Amino acid sequence: METEQQHIQNRLDEAKNQFISTIAQNMGLYGVSDTNGRLYGTMLFADRPMTLDDMSEALGMSKMSMSTGIRALMDAGMVERVWEKGVRKDLYQSNDDWYQSFTSVFVNRWREASDNNQKAARRAKEDFEVFLEEAEDPYLIDVLQHDLEKINYALNYYEWLDEVIRIFESGEIFAMIPPK
Repeated sequence: METEQQHIQNRLDEAKNQFISTIAQNMGLYGVSDTNGRLYGTMLFADRPMTLDDMSEALGMSKMSMSTGIRALMDAGMVERVWEKGVRKDLYQSNDDWYQSFTSVFVNRWREASDNNQKAARRAKEDFEVFLEEAEDPYLIDVLQHDLEKINYALNYYEWLDEVIRIFESGEIFAMIPPK
């Protein structure tokens, strides 16, 4: 028969698992797989830093999978390697600063997308300007001018997005909207 303490512990474990599952499901926003999200959630509730063996045992997955997952989470700034006296294996723990993790992940994704889109828009603008110089048909000229307006609008948006990204990169966002 289950004691009251065991009952409470079982309910606590169930609540943690539910929260970890929800975190894992939403990690796609960070570019993190569901499996790596589960790994992050497990590490979040760990009472001490974990080795790859600890992670493998906790999740019932291969050590190789854990190694791959840790690299992805470290790249996202969500996990960090730590040192502990007398421990020879690599130890990892979750980065508890979710605000910084968010900004690191999203800034990198925004920056990459913005840079790629700006390059494409600049190339298109150059091409459209050449086409406009060569065009003689009034209808085609009108279409090209209208399309150039759209490209210029896009370039203005990406300049604005660069400023938003800069606010996040510099940490100014935290002065505007302080962490709670």
